[in-house]
Amino acid sequence: MKQSAAEILREYGPFPGVDHVHGVTYDGQLVWFASGEKLNAIDPASGTMLRSIDVAAHAGTAFDGRHLFQIAEDRIQKIDPKTGRVLATIPAPGGGELWHGTWDGDESDLTRVDPQTGEVLERLEMPNGTAVSGLESDGGDRFFCGGGNSGKLRAVRRPKRG
Repeated sequence: MKQSAAEILREYGPFPGVDHVHGVTYDGQLVWFASGEKLNAIDPASGTMLRSIDVAAHAGTAFDGRHLFQIAEDRIQKIDPKTGRVLATIPAPGGGELWHGTWDGDESDLTRVDPQTGEVLERLEMPNGTAVSGLESDGGDRFFCGGGNSGKLRAVRRPKRG
C-alpha cells in the first residue's frame, strides 16, 4: 500500500450559518456542499458562496452532468440545480466507492480501495484535527473534501497515477 501525506491546496470557509459540511460535489464550475438543510454552491476560484438551495442535505452529494443528487436520510433526491426543485426521490442503495474519506476522532484520511476486493490500495493522511466528511473529485488533480464541524471545504491534490 502506498501512503503519503495529503497536500492541502486551499481551505474554503467557514461560511456564515454553516455548522457542518456533509456531502461534496463539483459540477464543472461550482463546488456544491450539503450543510444539513441546504445545498450550497461556491466558486472554487474565489471561495465565494454564490447560492443555496433549501433541501434536506444530510450526507453524500453528486452531480451527473445535469442534475444534483443529494442523500437525505434513507433516500436520494434528484434536484434541478437551476431551479432548486426536487424532481424525483429514490431509495438510497448501499455500496462501496473507489476513494472515500474517513474521520475518526482527530484523524482523517482519503483512502483508495479496490472496488472488487475492498483492499486498501492507497491512503492520504490529513493533518491531525482536519476532518473529512464528504469527498468528490473534479475529474482531474483535485479532491474537494467536506470539513465536518469546522464548516470548511478543502481542495486536496489527487495523487498522480503510475
